[in-house]
Amino acid sequence: MRKLLLLVSATILVIFLAGAQEMHPVLNKEVQTQLSGMSAERLSRIDRTVQDYIDKHWLNGAIAIVCRNGKLAYYKGFGYDDPDKKTQMPKDGIFRIASQTKAIVSTAVMILYENGKLLLDDPVSKYIPEFSKQQVMDKFNENDSSYTTVPARRDITIRDLLTHTSGIGYPVIGTKEMQAIYSKNDIPSGLGNINANLLEKMKALGKLPLQFQPGEKWMYGLNTDLLGCLVEIISGMSLEEFIRKNVCEPLGMVDTYFNLPKEKAPRLLNVYTEDEQHHIVKWTEKDRKVDPNYPLADKHYFSGGAGLSSTAFDYAVFLQMFLNGGIYNGHRILSRRSVEMMTSGQLSFPFNGTDNFGLGFGLVSAQGGAKGPWNQGTFEWGGYFGSSYWADPKEKLICLFITQQNPNSHGDIGEKFKELVYQSIEE
Repeated sequence: MRKLLLLVSATILVIFLAGAQEMHPVLNKEVQTQLSGMSAERLSRIDRTVQDYIDKHWLNGAIAIVCRNGKLAYYKGFGYDDPDKKTQMPKDGIFRIASQTKAIVSTAVMILYENGKLLLDDPVSKYIPEFSKQQVMDKFNENDSSYTTVPARRDITIRDLLTHTSGIGYPVIGTKEMQAIYSKNDIPSGLGNINANLLEKMKALGKLPLQFQPGEKWMYGLNTDLLGCLVEIISGMSLEEFIRKNVCEPLGMVDTYFNLPKEKAPRLLNVYTEDEQHHIVKWTEKDRKVDPNYPLADKHYFSGGAGLSSTAFDYAVFLQMFLNGGIYNGHRILSRRSVEMMTSGQLSFPFNGTDNFGLGFGLVSAQGGAKGPWNQGTFEWGGYFGSSYWADPKEKLICLFITQQNPNSHGDIGEKFKELVYQSIEE
C-alpha cells in the first residue's frame, strides 16, 4: 500500500511539474516550429527576403529568432559576419545590444522596488543631491552654446527616468541643444566608455539644464544611464554585478555581459556603417568616436542605457520571462504585478504620435496595433547598431531581428520581417 501511495504521489508530482512547465515555458534551443503553431513553409519566406537583401549588397548578414507559445519556431543566421573573409553569420553570435540594455536595467530597478529599496516616484535628488533644484532651458544660443534657464517646477523622479519624460537628453543622437551642452561638459553617450566614473558623470549631468519641464514630454535620453547609477548607489553593487546576480544567472543568460570574457571574444560580431555612397564598410574607431571593440575592453563604467552585449537566444529568454509573468525556469525575477506595470502605458500622451511608453518599453496602442501586424499591448524596442525586438502577449510571440549596421539605407527589412512573422501564424 505504501509503495502504491508513493507511486501515486510521484505521478501527481510529475503531472504538476508538467503543468507548471506549460504555464511558464522554458525555451529550448531545438527548433519546434510545428509545436509553436506556425507554418515552416511560410516562415521560409523570411529566408528568401533576407537573402535578397544580402544578394543586392544591401545587408551583409543578419540573425532572426521567433518564439511562440514557449517554443522556438525559427532561429537562423544569414549571410556573412565578415564578407571579405567569407565568415558566415553565426546564429549564436554575440552582438552589441546597445539600447536593448535599457529594458534589462529597468528590470533591475523594479527588482529594487520589489525589495522595498525605492519608490518609483522618489526624486532622484534623494540619492544624488546634484539633481535637486534643477533648471530648465529657456533660450539657447547656437553660436556659443550658451543658454538661459528657468527653475524646474519639480525634481525629476525615478518614474520620469523609466519613461524618458525627465527632460534629460542624449549626446550624439539627441537634440542639437543637448548635444552641444553635453559635449562642452564632457558628458558621455555611454557607448565605449571605459575609465570614466559613472557617479561623477551623473553628478555633472545633474548640474546641467533639462530640455523641458519634468513629465511634460517624452524625449530619448541618458535616463537609463542615470538609473544604472542609482542601482549602484542603492544596492551597493556595481551594475555589472547586480544584473549578473539578479537577472542573468537566474535566467541562464550565459552570453550577456558588460565585459565580454576573452574566451568568448571570437563570437563578437563585426559592426558596419555606410560611406557617403551608401556602401557598407567596417566600423572603425573614428566612427562616432566609438571603438567597435569596446565589449572586449576591461571597463568599470557600466552604461545602463547601452553597455551590454548578448545573443538573440539570451534576449529571447529575457522576454519570455515577461510573457511568463515574471518567472522563468523556476526563478521568479519580478512579480506578476510589476510585469503588468512595466508593460502598461504610463503617459497621458502618445510618445511617437500613436503609441505609449511603459517602464522601460515602447508599447503598441490600439491605434498602433490597427495600423500594423502586431497587437495592442506588444512591448518593444531596439538597439543603435541595428537590432530590434518585440514581444506580443496576445500571440505569445517573441521576435528579434539583428544586424550590426548603422546607418542602414535599407532598414525597411525590419518592418518586412515583422509582417513575414505574422503571416506565418497558423493557430
